[in-house]
Amino acid sequence: MTARPSSSGRRRPPAVAAALAVVLPAVLVTACGRAGPVTGSAGRPDSPPRYPAARDVSVPGSSVHTRAVRRGTVRVGVKSDHPFLGFEDPVTGRRYGFDIEIATMIAADLGFPADRIRWQTVPPQARETALAQKDIDYYVAAYTINDERKKRVSFAGPYYVAGQDLLVRAQDTGIRGPGDVRGRRVCSVDGSTPYQRISQARYGARVVGHDSYAHCVQDLITGMVDAVTGDDAILKGYAAQNGRRLRVVGRPFSREPYGIGLAHDEAALRGAVNDALQHHMDNGDWLRAYRATLGRAGGPLPRPPLLRRY
Repeated sequence: MTARPSSSGRRRPPAVAAALAVVLPAVLVTACGRAGPVTGSAGRPDSPPRYPAARDVSVPGSSVHTRAVRRGTVRVGVKSDHPFLGFEDPVTGRRYGFDIEIATMIAADLGFPADRIRWQTVPPQARETALAQKDIDYYVAAYTINDERKKRVSFAGPYYVAGQDLLVRAQDTGIRGPGDVRGRRVCSVDGSTPYQRISQARYGARVVGHDSYAHCVQDLITGMVDAVTGDDAILKGYAAQNGRRLRVVGRPFSREPYGIGLAHDEAALRGAVNDALQHHMDNGDWLRAYRATLGRAGGPLPRPPLLRRY
């Protein structure tokens, strides 16, 4: 991959009414569709960074990149229903969230400015087929890296290490971790790994299943359940979207490294994407992107994870 300059000049590759906030996040988005400023831990307004696109990028050995260059656009698979993680604004049609920022910074280092990204909403059950058939060039959507998936697709990253956690009402101090849910009503998405895990007898929770986290969060806001469980990155987005009336407990009880999904035979592109991730972790873009998205939920700021190249 042709090197690009870093910021230092070096060259390197709100009750029911409140529930409406769950489905009307557009009020938290600026007119241009990007998440607006948020006050950071030092009192400064944080906005997502801008990522200048590198020029004359080549990735020898990558048929996906070669075709993207010829096409003039890069096709990125994402989710559209996770606030401040991967979301499509229902009014503007614009995308925002931490996953969107990660995907955009990668595209820039591959030579594609934001207006040359073609977003494609790909459901989890179709992502591996879309990658294998090269209907998308890469996938950024809370996609956990594991050995079984690595038999079918390739991963760059991780770009974030999530963990199953609990989302509760901000004033509820009775749930401090998974050991406090016995007899409590806990909601998760039917059939999901978090649903299966919290259903284990050792937790003793009264598990409620819905078809979406948005439905679970509505039940939490209106008092029908006591907690929602899922990956902390997803839960942070809902906490941020609801003006901190909700909070993430902050005691993860699993480890979910999120990776960039690529076609299995795209080792060269995987290396280029890892280089792009490292570049934006090193120059501070990763942290600025986090603070402007998931960081709105409050809590400690994470550090970029160590890339696992293979």
